[in-house]
Order: sequence, then structure tokens, then C-alpha cells
Amino acid sequence: MTSDLLLDRARELWTELAVKPVEFSSSSGANIVVSPGSRLCPPLWTGIVVLGGARIVTVPSVQIAKLMAGVSSTLSDEEFVDEDRLREVLPVLDVLGPASLFYLDRADFLPAQGGAAVEEVMCGDDELAALLARAGEEDAGESGLEDITSPAFVLRDSKDVVAAAGYQAWPQSVAHLSVLVAPGHRGRGLARAVASAAVAHALDAGLLPQWRARPHPSRRVALALGFQELGSQLSLRLGDGGLTRPWPVRPPPELGRGDSVHR
Repeated sequence: MTSDLLLDRARELWTELAVKPVEFSSSSGANIVVSPGSRLCPPLWTGIVVLGGARIVTVPSVQIAKLMAGVSSTLSDEEFVDEDRLREVLPVLDVLGPASLFYLDRADFLPAQGGAAVEEVMCGDDELAALLARAGEEDAGESGLEDITSPAFVLRDSKDVVAAAGYQAWPQSVAHLSVLVAPGHRGRGLARAVASAAVAHALDAGLLPQWRARPHPSRRVALALGFQELGSQLSLRLGDGGLTRPWPVRPPPELGRGDSVHR
């Protein structure tokens, strides 16, 4: 699949998640739509997605739409998902992200070779729960591993599961990858091994693998498996004089979790 086809599929996903009709803008600025129920971001936040040099933005109100329209044409793609730059020009109260968005075609897949055998277990397995507990609430939550709808693919050290990966089924036949490696076992290539098994499972099911990455090690694993970086996602909570209530910082599970944790 060419990058253009990957890009088209990725854009189809995010325009569906916007809930209200919107298209990625091919001109300067961004296409902005008032969509309080948008799944690009937590409720009543502003969601930004940049893919292939084009942008969409969902906002909770007309007031916020005016704020975003006023700055979107003046910022580059990089600035538009840069927290520090956005804080200079917008009344930012909270930020989630940015996260880079990676996608993979089967023809570009570079599966991990050799190493320990990866096992497939049911996603509700007690051993998987033990890995989540050892990783701690923050890392476990950020990985999104407890939300996967696929089997889990694991590696063990003795009897303990020390690395696991899987994916959550998203709209538009997208498989949203989650990876977690236990503290003390990171930096050994375990993330690539379990993620490779999860990606292969998704491809065999005819799904489009999606990888969200914030930490640099996560980006390296995605690239090592053949993923292409196509854009970025960012969520903002903005003040406009009427939206100053402290809405929850944690996003909906299906959108804000699923970054790989294997620093």
C-alpha cells in the first residue's frame, strides 16, 4: 500500500471519530467543526489531528471555534501540535499529547526475528493483570493494555509475564496497538517482539495497524517494525470565559490510551 492509500485510510478513521462532518484541509489553516461529542478528544475539549500536512479540529462551542480559526492560519503544522507554541496564542488550561501517529501496510511490515517464543493468551488472563500491576497505575493506564479486544501476546521471564502487546478494534477496520514492558526489563527488544506478534495478528485479520507514540523508544519500535509516521494528534482544554470548569484530564479509554510503554 502506498503512503497515499495509508493516508486516506487514516484520514477516514479520524473524520469518523470527529462525529460531525469534516474533511482534512488541503489549504492553509484547518477545517474546524463544532462537535461537542467528538471522539478526537475528551468531552468538551478541542481535538487536533494533522495528517499528511492537512488538519482537522473539533471544538465544543462556537466561541472556541472562533479562537481556533484566529490562529490556525498563522501556525505551521509543527506549531499547531506544539504545546509551548499553542500556550503562547491560546488560553490553554490542559493538554494531552502530542502523540505521533504511525500506520503500517503489510508489504512494509518488518517482523521481529528470533528471540524468545511469544505466547498468545486471553486478554483477561491473571498473568496479564499481574504485569499491569507491576508496571504501576500510570504506565499501565497509558499503555491501554487493559482495553485491548485482541488476544494478548506475551513474553515471560521464568513464569512471570514481563512484556505484552495487543490491539483495540477501532472504527474503519483499524487496530490500535498497545504495548507494555515491565520495569527492569526494558531496553532488551521485548517490546518489538510482542508488538510484532500483535501486528501480524492484526494484518492477518485484514486490519490497519495504528501506533500512537510519545516517548522516543516507542517511536523507534514503530519504525523498526516498518510503520510510517503520517501525522500527530493533540487534545486541548481551552478557556473562553464560559468553559473554565475543571473537566477530567483523563481522556476516554478508546482514544487517550494505547501509547506503548517500554522506556
